[in-house]
This record gives sequence, C-alpha cells and structure tokens, in this order.
Amino acid sequence: MGAESPLAGLPLLEDLPPLEGARVLVRTDYNVPLDERDGQRWVADDFRIRASLETLGWLQARGARVTVCSHLGRPDGAFDPRWTMEPVARRLHELCPQVELLENLRFDPGEKADAPEFVDRLVAGFDAYVNEAFGVAHRAHGSVVGPPRRLPSAAGRLLAREVEVLGGLLRQPKRPFVVVLGGAKVADKIGVVRSLAAVADVIAVGGAMAFTFLAALGRQVGSSIVDPEHLEECRALLVEQEAPILLPSDVVALEPGGRALGAGVPGVSDTKVLGPHIPDGWQGLDIGPDTASAFEEAIASAKTLFWNGPLGAFEDPRFAEGTRRIAQAVAACPGHTVVGGGDSVRAIDRLGVAERIDFVSTGGGASLALLEHGDLPALAALRGAPNAPSAYRS
Repeated sequence: MGAESPLAGLPLLEDLPPLEGARVLVRTDYNVPLDERDGQRWVADDFRIRASLETLGWLQARGARVTVCSHLGRPDGAFDPRWTMEPVARRLHELCPQVELLENLRFDPGEKADAPEFVDRLVAGFDAYVNEAFGVAHRAHGSVVGPPRRLPSAAGRLLAREVEVLGGLLRQPKRPFVVVLGGAKVADKIGVVRSLAAVADVIAVGGAMAFTFLAALGRQVGSSIVDPEHLEECRALLVEQEAPILLPSDVVALEPGGRALGAGVPGVSDTKVLGPHIPDGWQGLDIGPDTASAFEEAIASAKTLFWNGPLGAFEDPRFAEGTRRIAQAVAACPGHTVVGGGDSVRAIDRLGVAERIDFVSTGGGASLALLEHGDLPALAALRGAPNAPSAYRS
C-alpha cells in the first residue's frame, strides 16, 4: 500500500503468521435483530453474520481454528438472558460450521472498561486476533483495542473494505464530491460537516439537524427541533463555508398541536409546505419539493457521493417524500455512491434501491467517526500490533 492509502500501516489477513493449527479470535459485530417464535428467540436478519463469512472462511481454509466474539444488545455489565448469544450461535453454525461463538462480551463490565484482566482472559489460549467489527471500531472497548496489544492481529476483509472506501473519501475523491447529511441531532454530525467541508464541493443538509443551521442564519423555524448549544458553531461553519452548504428553502411542516406517527396515535394532522420561514407552532418534519429538487440537482452532478441520515421523519408517510426522492437520486447518480450506515440503510432497503448503491457501510456511528477524525481506536490498535508494519507501529 502506498503512503496515501487509507490502509497504510494496517495489518491485513495476509500479514498474520502461518495459521495451520492456530487458534484465532475474531471480533465481529453480531448485534443483530431478534424475533421470538414459539417461546424461542431467532435471528431476524442475518446480514451481519453473512458479511463476516468471507473472513471466517479464509481463516478456516488455512487451517485455523476460529472462535468468534461479539456483543448483543445493551446488557449492563452482567448476565441478562434477553441478550444471550445462543440464537446467534444457532444461525452462525448453520452458515459456518466448526466456528465457536463466545457468550455476549458485554455481560462482563471489563469489556467497556478495557480492563486488562478482562483482555487477558479473552485472549488466553489464542495465537492471533482479527477485527471484523467495523460497527464498534469507534469504541475503545476491551475486545476492540486490547487483543492487538498482546497478539499478532489483522483487519478482516469487511473492516479493511470499510476503511479503504470511507478513508478514500477524505483523500482524493473524484470531483465534484457531494455530501448529503440528514438525521435528527446536529451535535452528532457537526464535526463531520466541519471535516468534510475541507474536502467536499457541496454539502446538502436536511433532516431535523438543518433547523439549527437555519436558526443560526436568523430564519424563523417555528416549533422545529433546534439545538441552542450548537447555534454559534453552526453560524461559524456557515460563515467559513469551505464548501457551499445547501440548506432547505422549504419544508413539509406539521400543524400546531399535531401528532406524527410514533407519538402514540396515527398521524392524521394537517401538513403544509412552508418556507423560507416557518410560523410559530408549526414543526418542520421533511424537506419540501423545491429543496428536494435542489438536492437532486447537486447529486446528479456528483462524481463521488456520500449520504448519511434521512431527510425527514420518513417513518410517517406524510414526511417520507424527501428521503424517497434523495434515495432515488443517489441510486441514479452516475458517480461513485457511498451510504454511511444507520437509518439511511433502512431507507434504501425499504425503497428497494440498495443494490444500486456502490458501497453501503455497516457502521453508522463508526463511519461518521472515521470521516470526522480520520482514524478510529480499532485502527490505531491494529497499527500497534506486533506484526504491523514497523514504520507505523505506535
């Protein structure tokens, strides 16, 4: 790999010692949805399990004895029968026999604390470690950053692909490079906006996070969600404008006192297209048709396109049109298209356009953290492994 490659310094599977007869611990992200039928829990969506099979098969083909570890749900550092890995293990054994799956890592408080004694127990008896869990690569947890301090380690195929594609956006993207960001919380994405503004040609901002930017411009936003703690930061970004930031010129708003789906009753209240100012009491919940057209025009021009976050409350059909139009535009974009995990993936799956996207990330939070910081705790740990290229070893 050249010095400019996002994978520079990262040990890959080929960098592991000979594997015949070796015991290999693989950290995966099997935090999958579960269903309950006939009193038993079953995996409802095995996409994350199937995504790891390339790496597991590669290791087994070279004679390794593979053990997988993962978390599931949010147990609070203690055993919780709701989050046992047993249903995941059943599905894994159907897809990839002769692979052992350890119990939920987060049953032990040492996982989140990166406790040395927890890591010692985890790696005991293993000869090598592989990280195939991009979804938690931004977490400095014991199973993520601990093993590379003790064992020859490598990035699995899926993790390496994520780093190569997402890291490549920060280096030499084909231009125009267009970014579309949505979602609810501006606090989660303002750092990403700042980072991408240095490399993107256009950043289109929608979803609830857009209203803090609009309020920072002095626009009236009615009862729309605004984060007052980040108003000044948004104002500064708009003034700096390293890349033009497109904001909604119109929105689909809910009438005063109205309810949206998910608020306990069906969404039956009146809506109206408003803009550029939203009167008191009205709440913006989707980008309007003029905004969608402007965003579509930017997307159509892109040679590189990154999208993360829905453009409205798309669970409610009255506020789903903006996200639908943007998803269709991204699917039709002739450039290289990347969708950054999270609710955006649910949207493209629901609309049936996922197969028309060039790359769909498996980690929403991790993809944003990588784009914001240019690095992740998991990657730094791997570069410090004993078998990592010496020039990069920390």
